[in-house]
Amino acid sequence: MRSLALQTVRTPESAPAPTPVSDLSDDVSLTALCSVVLGSLPRSDQRRRGVQYVRGLLGAEGRKSIRNIATVVGGQATEQSLHHFIASSTWDWDPVRQALAQHLAHIAPPQAYVLRSMVIPKAGEHSVGVDRRFIPSLGQMLNAQQAVGVWSASADSSYPVNWRLRLPEAWLDDQPRRSQAAIPEGLDAESLGDCAVAAFQGTGDWGLPVRPVVVDAGETDAARLVRRLRALGAPLLVRIGGALPLVPIATLGAARGTEPVPAQQLIGTARDLRRPVVWSDHTTDGTPRTSLVAGLPVRLPGASTRGGRDPELLLLGVAAPGQRRPAELWLTDLRQATPAALLRLGTLLDRVDRDFSTVADQVGIRDFAGRSFSGWHRHVTLASTAHAVAMLRRSAGATDLRYAS
Repeated sequence: MRSLALQTVRTPESAPAPTPVSDLSDDVSLTALCSVVLGSLPRSDQRRRGVQYVRGLLGAEGRKSIRNIATVVGGQATEQSLHHFIASSTWDWDPVRQALAQHLAHIAPPQAYVLRSMVIPKAGEHSVGVDRRFIPSLGQMLNAQQAVGVWSASADSSYPVNWRLRLPEAWLDDQPRRSQAAIPEGLDAESLGDCAVAAFQGTGDWGLPVRPVVVDAGETDAARLVRRLRALGAPLLVRIGGALPLVPIATLGAARGTEPVPAQQLIGTARDLRRPVVWSDHTTDGTPRTSLVAGLPVRLPGASTRGGRDPELLLLGVAAPGQRRPAELWLTDLRQATPAALLRLGTLLDRVDRDFSTVADQVGIRDFAGRSFSGWHRHVTLASTAHAVAMLRRSAGATDLRYAS
């Protein structure tokens, strides 16, 4: 499973009533979804260009540049108008994303929201936010943009509904560079974890159903991430590294701890508490699996509520039969959920990874070649819409997810 920790990297090149999923096929799916999602655009020509762009993302071969998109939907004249629509127009992407998220909540209800980072390798230095970055999960430096997506996820499908571009200090402190990319005032440099929280916080007033947030915190300050998500009132399931210090509330009948202990060491004291859990991973073939699970109540060091009581979390260690050490460690405040339910929830990280590789990347989620902040956001918004069209077609039984012009 992976989310914030791992990304697929590609080498850079130099609201009306919801439509039932069963009714979505071919151009009907595109037209039906776009009529809902693009309804906030104030002008009919903008809505028309939006449909063209989504259609082009679904139908263009190879890299989804504006030129390739235009070859599908109208040629050179269309290329110029689409470039203006993405790079220079004034339409706001937030209402479009909100409409997409609300529509999907009706027709493909989420089980959780998954926070996943996206690395976008770049050959040059002019794309907004591009920087030399060390990606720990890949063990290498990359010249790349980095963003975090909020995915509405269930066992059957997942959909990106919001994005936040992570901007480094090198861009924010360079006023000419910042001005050229039209980066709005008020944006500050963020850690990856803070970027993830801000992306999720951006959906807070969209009227979406409350669902757990699932995230891999392997490349973040996990304690800060957990605290900030809890402050937003989000139920959470966070995969953590073994070095994260935690304070035991009670272990093996002993008095509660006072000193932080690394999570891996702490869960090692609970081997006698491990129990077999039989569960089904519904994101694959549903074959029953058995895992050995141990759970301990813990708190974050220094964390306390206004009433003076420590907020109680559950540390889970998950191992395969025969393993001496847990292969995964999770931290959650879903203390009433069964271990099997938590294990199934964790597999949504895999669901998002698969859908990112097989659908989102195929419709060009990382293919924007422009330089502006607003252009990047408009592109990923419409690419998220194209992803939704393709996923809904797949759910309806289509075998070819591309739009046939």
